[in-house]
Amino acid sequence: MPNQGSVSTIRNYLQLLEGCIESKSLKQGRVIHQCLLKSNGEDFSAQSSTLDKLTRLYISCKKPQLAHRVFNSIPIQERKNKTILWNQMIRAYAWDGPFEKAVDLYDEMVGSGITPTKYTYPFVLKACSALLDAETGVKIHAHAKRQSLDGDVYVCTALVDFYLKCGRLGDAREVFDGMPERDVVAWNAMVSGFSSHGCYWDAVGLVLEMQHQGMEPNSSTVLAVLPVIGEASRLNEGKAVHCFCFRKGIKFDVMVGTAILDMYGKCGLLVYAKKIFHGLTIKNEVTWSAIIGACVTCNSIGEGLEFFEKMRMELYGSPSPVMLATVVRGCAKLNDLNIGKQLHCYTIKLGFNSELMVGNTLLSMYAKCGSVDDAMKFFEPMQFKDSVSYSALISGCVQNGYAEEALQMFNKMQLAGVVPELATMMGFLPACSYLSALQHGICGHSYSVVRGFASDISISNALIDMYSKCGKVDSARRVFDNMSHRDVVSWNAMIVGYGIHGLGKDAITLFQQMQNGPHKPDDVTFIALLSACSHAGLVTEGKHLFLVMSKEFNIAPKMDHYFCMVDLLGRAGFLDEAHKLIKTMPFEADAHIWNALLSACRTHKNIELGEEVSSKIQAVGPTSTGNFVLLFNLYTTARRWDDAANVRIHQKELGFKKKPGCSWIEVNGNIHAFVGGDLSHKESYEIYKKLEDLFTEMKRLGYNTESDFVYHDVEEEEKEKILLYHSEKLAVAYGLISLKEDKPIVITKNLRVCGDCHTALKYITIITKREITVRDTSRFHHFRDGICSCGEFW
Repeated sequence: MPNQGSVSTIRNYLQLLEGCIESKSLKQGRVIHQCLLKSNGEDFSAQSSTLDKLTRLYISCKKPQLAHRVFNSIPIQERKNKTILWNQMIRAYAWDGPFEKAVDLYDEMVGSGITPTKYTYPFVLKACSALLDAETGVKIHAHAKRQSLDGDVYVCTALVDFYLKCGRLGDAREVFDGMPERDVVAWNAMVSGFSSHGCYWDAVGLVLEMQHQGMEPNSSTVLAVLPVIGEASRLNEGKAVHCFCFRKGIKFDVMVGTAILDMYGKCGLLVYAKKIFHGLTIKNEVTWSAIIGACVTCNSIGEGLEFFEKMRMELYGSPSPVMLATVVRGCAKLNDLNIGKQLHCYTIKLGFNSELMVGNTLLSMYAKCGSVDDAMKFFEPMQFKDSVSYSALISGCVQNGYAEEALQMFNKMQLAGVVPELATMMGFLPACSYLSALQHGICGHSYSVVRGFASDISISNALIDMYSKCGKVDSARRVFDNMSHRDVVSWNAMIVGYGIHGLGKDAITLFQQMQNGPHKPDDVTFIALLSACSHAGLVTEGKHLFLVMSKEFNIAPKMDHYFCMVDLLGRAGFLDEAHKLIKTMPFEADAHIWNALLSACRTHKNIELGEEVSSKIQAVGPTSTGNFVLLFNLYTTARRWDDAANVRIHQKELGFKKKPGCSWIEVNGNIHAFVGGDLSHKESYEIYKKLEDLFTEMKRLGYNTESDFVYHDVEEEEKEKILLYHSEKLAVAYGLISLKEDKPIVITKNLRVCGDCHTALKYITIITKREITVRDTSRFHHFRDGICSCGEFW
């Protein structure tokens, strides 16, 4: 190093500093900085020049905060003449952050009376984009207008990019359309922006407009438009872009090749994706992730895992969190918990377990594989949790029958200050549907409106389902009528809603309206219609729909359609016709179909046919306790206790356990659950006292217990007690003592409501002058003034 203390020495230092700036040598530059601090005798201009160079050194070495410290030591009068250095400082923060510092520097620059240039605005707008700070960006746009720079191609391109990244597509288009000239970068910014927002038609339309105006698309255009083509599954357009690359000689490098590969994967054409993959001479980790993702998307999970193993051997490095998340997602689709757990261990070994994206995917994998307990155990110690984490767990709980836990998790999410997103509501609303938690559902609807989610078709469909299953079919219809756009799921959801409320004719009317629109009925539509006919006793209409679905709509009946027809005929008492239909089916009947006929045998007390059907069920293999319960109930109704006992023994031998009856009621936003004879509730004494008082009143009005619905060989007095404390009666009693008189009582039950409870609830509505609604596994029962909406057809 030169000796200190002379001007010539300082000049040597400055020359060395210039070399450090070019070579980005931070270590040597800092040594020179320390030597300069110890130097003496330098004049003012030399000092200013030194600080200028030191600032540029730290900027070039990506140390903006060190640069800022040196920059601030330049006297303010000198800084006013260094517009380029201001721009370099703003750019440094805009690229590497903290982004707020770039905006602060801009404000300081303007506040010091320094006029920004056309190079200042792109940098500060980039920082606003990163911050999604639309308010500040609009203010800066106004500044550019005052300087007449809003027509500059670079400033305008930055404005377009800023508005697009802040989601203000209309403002971006307005700036773009007002540009006096546009280069390919401006066009690509527009295409990329609309593509990132999933606006397929806008993005593709821009590419066509671009060519029409004589601007040739380049590789960046291709990279911008291919993702939205893949997301929209527009295979023909994707092929056209692929051909365009060959025709125009666009370099088929790893980036373009990977983008085309990814597009084919998202369009479901795995064969083409693999051809592109094998044809690439250079593959990076993104390429491997794309081909593994293509396999997962196309449900070729085994191939995806094979590619993963090949990647580990060929790249000789650890996979990225993105790739691991893709592979774990494949395990979830494969429903293979063992491989999923192995990958979980692998992520721990690589140290990626704390990566939020990997953690969320593992969480989703456990939930989708049905291991909610493992999902909960994994969730609790997660260091970072976002809306995706909570949404995955909420959806997993609902899918696996843990609706109460889903609502609890939603409450925890709010207490943690995590904002629910659209995906969260798609899990939350079905939980409300399952539990008939109307108050929670209404709050979810309100929140969806405030956040702008209600315009989404999927949310509207979930709301239709929620209101229908919470007993508010009129509210479901209002949601349906207010939808600006509908899909076939919307129509099906509304038809199902009418069906479970026994409004078969309304379901058929809606079906007729559906045929006047663009959405054609599918096989689910006819399942919903036939089920609606079954619950309303519309035998003739059901037969007609079953006939026309294949003749007029070219939909071949599946097992579920035959199930609905057997259920319809069986409920109506046409047991022989239902039996004959099963025998003429084009495929072998499963236990589900026979179970529908067995249920009808129980209702109509046809023991002979019931025994024959039961033997059929045993031959194909019972699928649940329901088959045994129905036969057991059939025998006990006929007082054939020994046969009933043998059914229970056989059931236990095969490992089937009877599911206990459970009923839920929502009171003041809290869900209360009851099982038969339940004494666990904190207000059990008041509940039982209320039931006993009601029982006395019911007896006075002529009510007699229907002891046929007690499937035990016990005395009549004991049967009365058993029936009195059924879960739905306990839930109703709690509703009566907890809810205001103007509030209807809505109960949800996990089994079919028993005949005695059905009769008792009619009496209770007379005594209490209260409307009671019960949703069982079959349908809704609306009790009012001693009458049930089912018309005794259930």
